[in-house]
Amino acid sequence: MAFGIKRKELEQWKDSVSRGEIAYITHYWVEPRFPGITTITKVGCADLDRLRAWCVTHKLPPERIHQRDAFPHFDLIGPRQYEILKQEQLWDQIERFKLQEWYEQNQ
Repeated sequence: MAFGIKRKELEQWKDSVSRGEIAYITHYWVEPRFPGITTITKVGCADLDRLRAWCVTHKLPPERIHQRDAFPHFDLIGPRQYEILKQEQLWDQIERFKLQEWYEQNQ
């Protein structure tokens, strides 16, 4: 279940993904399989070659790309979520979802 984002943000992410851009969207998330994890970042791109290359650049397994719908994406959770958002300088998402605090508490 996703929450903590506005419809406009989701639509902007979908538009960027559809144009073949690498797009990031972070939201609150509850999944019993991942206790202690409260957020997820979806890194999407309709250009699968570009998304696979992004995965390789970040040392992530491209075979974990979700291709269930029109918006292929890779799910980032836990420490790698924070580390990659920091590398990409996505400070607004880090601050909004208090990811630095979570990261520091869980290291």
